[in-house]
Amino acid sequence: MSKKIFLSGVQPSGKPHIGNYFGAMKQFVDLQNDHNGYALIVDYHALHSLRNPKEMSQNIKNVLLDYLAIGLDPGKVTIFKQSDISEHTELTWIFDTIITMPYLMRAHAFKDAETKNKEIDVGTFNYPVLMAADILLYGPDLIPVGADQKQHVEIARDIAEKFNHTYGETFKLPSPMIMKDMAIVPGTDGRKMSKSYGNTIQLFAEYEEIKKAVMSIVTDSGEGIPKNVYAIHNLLRPVSELLPIYENKKGKYKELKEMLIEDLEKFIAPLRKRKIILSNIKKN
Repeated sequence: MSKKIFLSGVQPSGKPHIGNYFGAMKQFVDLQNDHNGYALIVDYHALHSLRNPKEMSQNIKNVLLDYLAIGLDPGKVTIFKQSDISEHTELTWIFDTIITMPYLMRAHAFKDAETKNKEIDVGTFNYPVLMAADILLYGPDLIPVGADQKQHVEIARDIAEKFNHTYGETFKLPSPMIMKDMAIVPGTDGRKMSKSYGNTIQLFAEYEEIKKAVMSIVTDSGEGIPKNVYAIHNLLRPVSELLPIYENKKGKYKELKEMLIEDLEKFIAPLRKRKIILSNIKKN
């Protein structure tokens, strides 16, 4: 039997954080041995927040290094830049002709921008259609994503069904793959970890950066077990190991944060070292 296909992408809009890794990127590595894979650098999507050409160019290179540093094998996974394939935008236009505005107005990103009274650009409104084209072009079975991207995969499925109904069977209907118990990784302020909120712990952070981020995690003095600290720590240790420690150290937030700092450093240090080595490799 032929291998199933997975596909996902990362925006070159800034430095990746541990929420990006545990929410989606880790799955790329876990799937690559048993699946055919596509790992995109989605630079068109990054234009929403980044319009500096030099910074964009450097970020694109950094995403490639990130992919390699976390363990993606280019012999097993096809890694490429979205804007190098013109069919992404061509197919987006074709999809635009069959999808209605009221349908796209249900998208979470649009509704969120509308609620905040933002001046909404067409790219934000049309974002799910471009993402549908990104996905459907390659006939994937699985889309490893964080929970916040689940709706976009569902929109891609709806668009595929409508296209198939209109023009005949063409596109496979992919399924979102969300890691169990990994719905939303909390940031240092308790909201979803997000670059736009400035509440992240960077995936390749130096020790002092890790320490600063962890010590800033919001805690509630009445909790006993600080839920935000615990939720992030649970990414690194299983509940069976972690819960007794937190029960034994109820209220000792500084000690618990210090433990988290050390565990994050143990996890991040090898990734950081590998990225530095890759960054220093010169072309022959």
